[in-house]
Amino acid sequence: MNNGTATLAKFTVTAAATIGEVLKRIDANKSGIAFLIDDGGCVVGAVTDGDIRRRLLGNSTLGDAIESCVNRQFVSARQGADRESILKLLDDRIHTVPILDQDGRLVDVYSRERFRLDDEQEVFSRARAPARISFGGGGTDMTRYFSQNGGAVINATIALYAHATLRRRSDRSVRLYSHDLRETVEAPSVDALTFDGHLDLLKAAVKLIDPPYGFELEVAADFPVGSGLGGSAVVTTAIIGCFNEFRSDYWNRHQIAEMAFQSERLMLKIPGGWQDQYATVFGGFNYMEFTADDNEVVPLRLHGDVLRELEESMVLVHTGQNRTPEFVHDDQTRKREVPSAEDAARRLKEITQEMKKCLLRGRLAGYGELLNDAWEAKRALSPAVASSAFDDIYSFALRCGAAGGKLLGAGGGGYFVFFVKPFRRMKFLTAMEEQGYDCLRFYFDDDGLQSWRIRVPD
Repeated sequence: MNNGTATLAKFTVTAAATIGEVLKRIDANKSGIAFLIDDGGCVVGAVTDGDIRRRLLGNSTLGDAIESCVNRQFVSARQGADRESILKLLDDRIHTVPILDQDGRLVDVYSRERFRLDDEQEVFSRARAPARISFGGGGTDMTRYFSQNGGAVINATIALYAHATLRRRSDRSVRLYSHDLRETVEAPSVDALTFDGHLDLLKAAVKLIDPPYGFELEVAADFPVGSGLGGSAVVTTAIIGCFNEFRSDYWNRHQIAEMAFQSERLMLKIPGGWQDQYATVFGGFNYMEFTADDNEVVPLRLHGDVLRELEESMVLVHTGQNRTPEFVHDDQTRKREVPSAEDAARRLKEITQEMKKCLLRGRLAGYGELLNDAWEAKRALSPAVASSAFDDIYSFALRCGAAGGKLLGAGGGGYFVFFVKPFRRMKFLTAMEEQGYDCLRFYFDDDGLQSWRIRVPD
């Protein structure tokens, strides 16, 4: 029962009131009870119509003071008490419960029939999307290639995430903030946002969505910019997931992946393939096929032992440089018609098929060696993928016990992923770290994009 000050006055009486006056007060509030307050306005007792009736059946009259009818051992609840505890009081033969502030003043009255619902609170949406590791077939997921030849990739998402938080505003203004770049962009509306090199990735996503309300959006990532982990698609997907929480007609996973592709590849004209968007949205270990007519995501049902052994056998090693994917993708596009590049792309698809077989049958040693084959094929597809410095890292890793590995993403920087057989891992990590390379253990993520809403009380 949402009682204002005037309504609450119908529930309170002072010690100077007569029994007759209190009966009129109880009749006015229609709750069968009134509360005695002291000179400071604090509730010190309760009196019900039943208490008065019993007094009148004795020697009391309507003109007597109410003091003789008051119960000072009354039941009450503190302001802010949870709904469950108050319901339990009402279920325990109590009909009406006064709600008191910390000073004992009456702020509300709850009864079995009238129970004030919680005030509507501010709602935030949150989302997180996982980074991905591309194990094989990267480059064959580019539209220009698979439209003619078909593409196939194997990738998996890992427990490194892009995080986004969104709250709506009562006006149309917009505030974007990137924790990783330590940069803020503000505008009077989405329409006023322009691509000027400042948080353009965030701007493209929100301009594509074009929400009919103002908002504040914050993003952050567990991985560095230019990591080769599909970060642009991961951030974009997390943003779309946040806005999806405020829709009554939810976008499905395919739609979100397509929106992320449109935002990054078409609106911002960032070259690249399709796998990043599908990987982070769907999550898990996936084999993906791309054709001019359809993009198919096939989850690989790997035994738990296989997944755990992969986690123990694989290591991310940072090259110390951020990648430049635009240059690499442009180089791949120019060389797409060269016979040697066509052969390399065809070999990448063959390796991807072999990888799938090894994974499904638990042949992990062979899988690790195929990573080396994939790396060689990728280098043949575009020499811009690597450099002499990266070749040195790769050669050193093999000498330290890696069975195979590859540079992630388009190439040009970011992380290598290496497969290391049992009893060689510690030696490998020690040697790489002594050379100054940052090594990172990772775990697989099976959930893909996750989004949710949360009420934030004052």
